[in-house]
Amino acid sequence: ASASLSLSISLQTEIAKRLNVICAQLIPFLSQEHQQQVVQAMERAKQVTMGELNASIGVRGLPPLPPTQQLQAQHLSQHAAQGLAMAPHHSGLPHPGLALGGGSGLLALSGALGAQLASKEERAHFEAVAAAAAAEHHRGITNKIILTDHLTGLLTPGTELSSAVIMVQCFNRWDYNECVIGSIFQSKQRPNVGYESPHPHMRVPGLPASLQSAASGKPAYSFHVSADGQMQPVPFPPDALLGPGIPRHARQIHTLSHGEVVCAVTISTSTRHVYTGGKGCVKVWDISQPGSKSPMAQLDCLNRDNYIRSCKLLPDGRTLIVGGEASTLSIWDLATPTPRIKAELTSSAPACYALAISPDNKVCFSCCSDGNIVVWDLHNQTLVRQFQGHTDGASCIDISNDGTKLWTGGLDNTVRCWDLREGRQLQQHDFTSQIFSLGYCPTGEWLAVGMESSNVEVLHVSKPDKYQLHLHESCVLSLKFAYCGKWFVSTGKDNLLNAWRTPYGSSIFQSKESSSVLSCDISPDDQFIVTGSGDKKATVYEVIY
Repeated sequence: ASASLSLSISLQTEIAKRLNVICAQLIPFLSQEHQQQVVQAMERAKQVTMGELNASIGVRGLPPLPPTQQLQAQHLSQHAAQGLAMAPHHSGLPHPGLALGGGSGLLALSGALGAQLASKEERAHFEAVAAAAAAEHHRGITNKIILTDHLTGLLTPGTELSSAVIMVQCFNRWDYNECVIGSIFQSKQRPNVGYESPHPHMRVPGLPASLQSAASGKPAYSFHVSADGQMQPVPFPPDALLGPGIPRHARQIHTLSHGEVVCAVTISTSTRHVYTGGKGCVKVWDISQPGSKSPMAQLDCLNRDNYIRSCKLLPDGRTLIVGGEASTLSIWDLATPTPRIKAELTSSAPACYALAISPDNKVCFSCCSDGNIVVWDLHNQTLVRQFQGHTDGASCIDISNDGTKLWTGGLDNTVRCWDLREGRQLQQHDFTSQIFSLGYCPTGEWLAVGMESSNVEVLHVSKPDKYQLHLHESCVLSLKFAYCGKWFVSTGKDNLLNAWRTPYGSSIFQSKESSSVLSCDISPDDQFIVTGSGDKKATVYEVIY
């Protein structure tokens, strides 16, 4: 019995520590007014006894703590009273409370509520308790947390809980890193940052400790790099995640089982069709209806054992251009009852790594494995120019909205800008890592670059300063801007899909897939994201605003 009591005390001690951590991490996201309210509410919660809790929420039959747990609560109250220093707010001002201790009230709540999860009947009882608690605002906690489907099995999605209740429940059930909450402390306005980092313990390799934390005290992942190379954590503006056109999250709505590694994806302007490129073929999918999916067509390209590396759809949806591990590009006519190849474009390079189409749809640009950028006239199906400069394979490409500039990244560690009117190189940016992906912002002067080193760098095209983003844990394999220009996504070998705010890289949302995410695309209306995976499938996400 003594060993059991000791183990229980250790468990409750750990819960109290984690409660302190979550308070320290969540409170900086609130406005000053709400910070004060929550800190005061937490201080009051520390003093709550089980009897007062039962009386407050008006629930009959909620059992009091056994004497041993009351003893644990008292022990924890003393242990946690040491507290955890609160981090300064974004503004640099200290928090209203110097520390958040554990307190018997929260621990009593933890013990009582945690006991309710044993069965469906008891869980239903607890939901009633939670709903009643949420209805009681006299303790001053006016903000709510809305449960998402990530907490299915703990409570019904959509249940509103007071912040103290849900924090306790997260720690009763999971480690904080596993507890993903869609909306944190929702109030009339969303917080200025949804969450600072999905990796709260992550540190950026090679950076001094002085740069590892932003003003909020949390690990920094976005840095401004000045012209002289000075790096500083970015203080995100209050409207970083607010306003029209900024997503809240994305939810998976379709899985497209291609059957081979999906190296290329694209979605039609109508958002009805998705094209997935794998080994030797492109498959066409109709995503306009819910339910399980089978391909509606298969376009056999290249050789059977060669991978498709890029496929681009013309806006009218009638023509698809496909390139990959072959010297030939295939141009498909999709307007016929059975899609057919209407032309093939052959260059001297053994492979094409990436494709881009000019805004007027008259020209196609092919990034070749020999470093050259081949320019094709789509109407006459002829090679009209080559841009030469990369000393190793040209891996990625994008074009400015006005059609005057081309941006390319290479395995030679350079990003280059080309003038399409004069046919010459305008700029060159040198890096210490190979370039695997890039995208040009449709509305602004920003270029986002994905590195083999795991960094994402966002360059201003006419100024020397830039942003460096550190959330990927391995090479960044694809990158795409939303058409509104306010956000972009990147995918990586670390199985992650990250959505970032333009240009400073505040993390909007993140999705962890089951394997490396090799490719991505965003629909022209910014309503859907498609990813291609090493798990031989593509995933379609609906963007939620």
